Amino acid sequence: MENTSPLDPAAIFHRMYDNDPFSRWMGMELVSVGEGTCTLKMRVRAEMLNGFGVAHGGITFSLADSAFAFACNSRGRHTVSIHCTVEHVAPVFENDELTATATEENLGNQISNYAITVEKQDGTRVAFFRGVAYRKREEWK
Repeated sequence: MENTSPLDPAAIFHRMYDNDPFSRWMGMELVSVGEGTCTLKMRVRAEMLNGFGVAHGGITFSLADSAFAFACNSRGRHTVSIHCTVEHVAPVFENDELTATATEENLGNQISNYAITVEKQDGTRVAFFRGVAYRKREEWK
């Protein structure tokens, strides 16, 4: 399906990001965005660590969730998550730079599926996130 919105994926990203204080607080930065895809990066700060001295699982989840949100909205329709899962496979430490890449696996009229991989600066994969999204009829304008 083509993007029928008058806005391109970058414009939709900026419209969403500018109204997303949480993603901005996390320090997420756009690497790239296109129809059905988005890559974000961020640096892990001390206040993001848990009692074991590693990044709280919510940090990688949140980064992946934001990449998911920007990717699934990039097609021009307002889209919301209806189901998400994450697998944490390696620890993340303070000052690690994380990159989350969201890839569309299935684009349906109402339901779409995405896979998001989170990696550290050395390419080590630290989390695998899967998201299911519901596509509303409302378009980004």
